[in-house]
Amino acid sequence: MARWTKFYLIRIEFLGFRYCGWQIQPGVKTVEEMINKTFKYILKHEGFKVLGCGRTDAKVSADDFAFELFLNEDIDLPTMLTNLNKNLPFDIRAKSIEEVDAKFNVIQHSKEKEYHYYFSYGEKSHPFNASHIINFDQELDIEKMQEAVKIFEGKHNFKRFACKPSEHTIFEREIISASIKKNERYSGSHVPKTAHVFKVKSKGFLRYQVRLMMAALFDVGAGIYSIEDLKTILVEFDKEPLKRNAPSSGLNLHKINFK
Repeated sequence: MARWTKFYLIRIEFLGFRYCGWQIQPGVKTVEEMINKTFKYILKHEGFKVLGCGRTDAKVSADDFAFELFLNEDIDLPTMLTNLNKNLPFDIRAKSIEEVDAKFNVIQHSKEKEYHYYFSYGEKSHPFNASHIINFDQELDIEKMQEAVKIFEGKHNFKRFACKPSEHTIFEREIISASIKKNERYSGSHVPKTAHVFKVKSKGFLRYQVRLMMAALFDVGAGIYSIEDLKTILVEFDKEPLKRNAPSSGLNLHKINFK
């Protein structure tokens, strides 16, 4: 194994609709694959490694994803940033690059992550929204959802909001903040007036947790669950995990902070 001597933290943003997530997988297109191909072209060799701050599901986008680049050579940071953006696909953009030391760990040093999930409801929306706003095809009680979302704040056992956990998975997580607000990001005649965003922040999330939370909130808004039902689901965490998952393309990793 190479003994790396130079370490760089690179932040990117990407539209995930064409990709099967960040991590390289056989037979499908991923963001990490595109990053690796671009570095091979720029550096003219394969003596490097990249490590992402975490996984993303297929079609999930990011305003702020980070990965670490391991090398055995110095690079000029402004030149590398320019070259990345000249050669990356149109739906991936490098935002910044900085040198870090050997003690930095892009996974372990993540302090908190904030996800945003964009959705609308009612009449089917314009196809241009498919990559970033999920449409729920019936009326939703937004005020009830805004009340329900606050139940998630604080420390809870989210065992029923996890997919395929391992025997070592820690289910107790703290939700720092959670809210549902009117969409103020996307505009234009094709954007539904009913568009809203679910915002949630934590030090760490379980696999599919945010999408399972979103689906539960949809069920509250549609009258399938009451607010008391949602409280019960959190308290009775040893019962069967929730099955319904919100579609992935509405999800966006909005911000990641490091120690």
